[in-house]
Amino acid sequence: MAIQDIFNAVMAFQIDQVKTLTQAELDAGTDVSIILNEGLISAMDRVGERFSAGDLFVPEMLRAAKAMKGGLEMLKPHLAGDVSQYKGVVVIGTVKGDLHDIGKNLVAMMVEGAGFEVVDLGIDVDSARFVEAAKEKSADVIALSALLTTTMPAMEATIKAVKEAGLGVKTIIGGAPVTRSFADEIGAEGYSPDAPGAVLVIKEMVG
Repeated sequence: MAIQDIFNAVMAFQIDQVKTLTQAELDAGTDVSIILNEGLISAMDRVGERFSAGDLFVPEMLRAAKAMKGGLEMLKPHLAGDVSQYKGVVVIGTVKGDLHDIGKNLVAMMVEGAGFEVVDLGIDVDSARFVEAAKEKSADVIALSALLTTTMPAMEATIKAVKEAGLGVKTIIGGAPVTRSFADEIGAEGYSPDAPGAVLVIKEMVG
């Protein structure tokens, strides 16, 4: 039941416990993919379900994501050589002119927790940097975040640059002022109002 203990520790936001239990499983020779999928990823799936049902809120979701990330850090050295463990590569960042990162960080942690390799470019990222990182990492998805209405045009500029670069990479956008109709208008393939939703959309895009 040790894998279940990892799951429970993520759900209880116990980062130190998650790390200790993950290390114990590694020491015991448990398959890394079992720890990842049944311990960490399944816990974040459950967190997403509880958030969608209104049983959890953003602060708790952030705490669960941080606990999951603690376990993930322990697994990374064992995952690094095995690209097949990853479901795809997601480049994420807050667009040019916008310095907000809480929502973006949460999406990044949850997407990483869902088994993707995440390249987080941070805040105030211009179009060229998104394109460059997507090329460099052979990204499957570019995720753009904005919290200010005034920076939403930077999303459109980035999507235009991505399409012009002919990378064949899909884009998803999100953030408080962003809507489904705006996503359609600027040619983004995906949109989500929250982090668990973003994970589901990205899984569909890559799947």
